[in-house]
Amino acid sequence: MKRFIIPGIALTIFALYFISTITKNNVEQTPTASLKERFSKKENPSVDHSKFTQLQRKFVKPQDVTAACIDCHNERHLEVMKSSHWNWEREEYIEGRGIRYVGKKNILNNFCIGINTNEQSCNKCHIGYGWGDKNFDFTNPNNVDCLACHDNSDTYVKQSGGAGMPDPSVNLSLVAQKVGRPTKSNCGTCHFFGGGGNNVKHGDLEKALFDTRRDIDVHMASDGGNLECVDCHKTEKHQMLGKVYSLSSMNRNRSTCEQCHTETPHENEVINEHSMKVACQTCHIPEYAKVNSTKMEWDWSTAGKLVDGKPVEVKDSLGNITYASIKGSFVWKRNVRPEYVWFNGTASHYLTGDTVSADTPIQMNQLHGSYADPDSKIIPVKVHRAKQPYDPINKTIIQPKTFANKEGEGGFWKDFNWQSSIQHGMDYIGLPYSGQYTFAKTEMYWPINHMVSPKTKAVACKECHTRENSRVGALRDFYMPGRDYNATVEAFGIGAILVSLLGVGIHATVRIVSKKKN
Repeated sequence: MKRFIIPGIALTIFALYFISTITKNNVEQTPTASLKERFSKKENPSVDHSKFTQLQRKFVKPQDVTAACIDCHNERHLEVMKSSHWNWEREEYIEGRGIRYVGKKNILNNFCIGINTNEQSCNKCHIGYGWGDKNFDFTNPNNVDCLACHDNSDTYVKQSGGAGMPDPSVNLSLVAQKVGRPTKSNCGTCHFFGGGGNNVKHGDLEKALFDTRRDIDVHMASDGGNLECVDCHKTEKHQMLGKVYSLSSMNRNRSTCEQCHTETPHENEVINEHSMKVACQTCHIPEYAKVNSTKMEWDWSTAGKLVDGKPVEVKDSLGNITYASIKGSFVWKRNVRPEYVWFNGTASHYLTGDTVSADTPIQMNQLHGSYADPDSKIIPVKVHRAKQPYDPINKTIIQPKTFANKEGEGGFWKDFNWQSSIQHGMDYIGLPYSGQYTFAKTEMYWPINHMVSPKTKAVACKECHTRENSRVGALRDFYMPGRDYNATVEAFGIGAILVSLLGVGIHATVRIVSKKKN
């Protein structure tokens, strides 16, 4: 009997260890599972605004709604009025330029070019009421539009060409009684449609994300994380994490993958080591514009062609406008493979009035970084290329007046006269115009951060580590195994292999000889 005791104890210990291991595996969650559980708990509104008597009345003006909001949420408007969403500028340090206040107020782009003279149209997406010209009062709290971000009725919409005022069809009383935490609908109404249409600017932000699938975006998908924008773009006192580098310059207040997934999210340590120089997005967003096309090129030089004296539009088979008399020619693409650049979180910009040569494409926003920079990582970008009005004498990019309510006011979209449009625009911003214009090539970089694919669709190693069509083939300031050829490195590698084989052969021979002797 005694001879069975020790084996029995050993078997019991092994069984207990096995059971505890299984239990542990069942109880312990993976980091991804923990995140899913965390974000699956949606916030329930603690307040029903429809029960507030001060909201149960007809509002004649949207400013009256704001006044009612401030009555209860006192001082919150002061937080809003310090934000870049309100001011459309922020204090930034630009390398070589010092501290500047930059934003949509004074930075040009290569889409609709700039807001100055065009406020009534562009400022439809401002979180305020009535910014129709340079005389807008940024100090008046009643001009703050609370509803743009907090409407939960999905009925609030701004008027086209209305300088930020709500459309007359909006029932302000209904909307005021149905406010809450911002949703994708609130954010997407502006950020998905920037540049004059769906998915025009970013390429990875478009209306498909209002209700999408995991293969389009694992985070925002209804069958995935089902996250709202504010789940990642955290906000404190109306100051929101996240930056668009068409406007921002500094590496601060960013929204990053690591804030949820940590610096080492993979079980494979070799992949974790890649994260020192490769951004998460580089591998996990193999393509963007997955549902609807995005605008890749814009040629203003072809604008102004009329048919029988009237403006025209031409569309492709997918419904994308490839030519419009008011804006020129466009190139659209779908399922786009990103381009890649080094990025350390800082950028510089073309500021209105800068003198610059047009011999090579003008960089509207240059993203800084290099392999030698310890803060730099490879990121995916959309590069938008354009031809836009340029003064060859003063060597400045031109701010034209495009929008006007009626003919004769200098708006290109009504008069189709570049000379008049340019003169009106440059006079408005107080910069000289030589009287001559041409069209310069420009480039603009948009980091790709959304439309994250399932991990099974991540970029494969061989897509970068290859000599043929490597995804990072344009980045030549470092040596990449499998992509690059260096005679010294290759010779050393072959030599190491040969020496290893020789060592194995010698060792085997010695063993064989020794065995025969024994």
